[in-house]
Amino acid sequence: MVSFEEIQATYYMVAATGVLVAAIYYIQNMKESTKNRRATLTNNILQTFLSEEGMSRFLDLLAMQWSDFDDYMKKYDSRVNPKSFILRVSFWNTCDLLGYQYREGILDLATIYNVGGTFIEDTWKKFGPIIKEYRKRDYSTDMYENFEYLAGVLIKMRESKDAETGEKTERVLAEHQK
Repeated sequence: MVSFEEIQATYYMVAATGVLVAAIYYIQNMKESTKNRRATLTNNILQTFLSEEGMSRFLDLLAMQWSDFDDYMKKYDSRVNPKSFILRVSFWNTCDLLGYQYREGILDLATIYNVGGTFIEDTWKKFGPIIKEYRKRDYSTDMYENFEYLAGVLIKMRESKDAETGEKTERVLAEHQK
């Protein structure tokens, strides 16, 4: 005959198993919710780049030409060209915000890379030296550091993918030449 203690122990084990299964389900559900929220937030912020206005701003930034920092200052500094300042800073601040939120683990890097990575990379390549010179002259030393960080991560991702793609292309060509 089964004793009361054995029945009670079995009941406790079944109850504990139920609690464990519920906890695992809750953790999985929270992970998925967090992932979905990150992707949604990332997409919402990246709408800045995907809109007509965002594309127009990006092209206007890329159209800027200068020979050195002093030439840049004469043409585009906020003291001589407030419209340029508004254009630049709104774009740079968006990139800095994305970099900060990526560093904090809030945003999804794969989405940033696939949707807005090229814009961020190209803008940093063009304006990075200008921002670094501003840091020496006018800005704090950490101004736009998150923009710089994110651009660096995206550039490394692109180089890694390009290297992978190059290796795959070489393999496919070698296989077809046999």
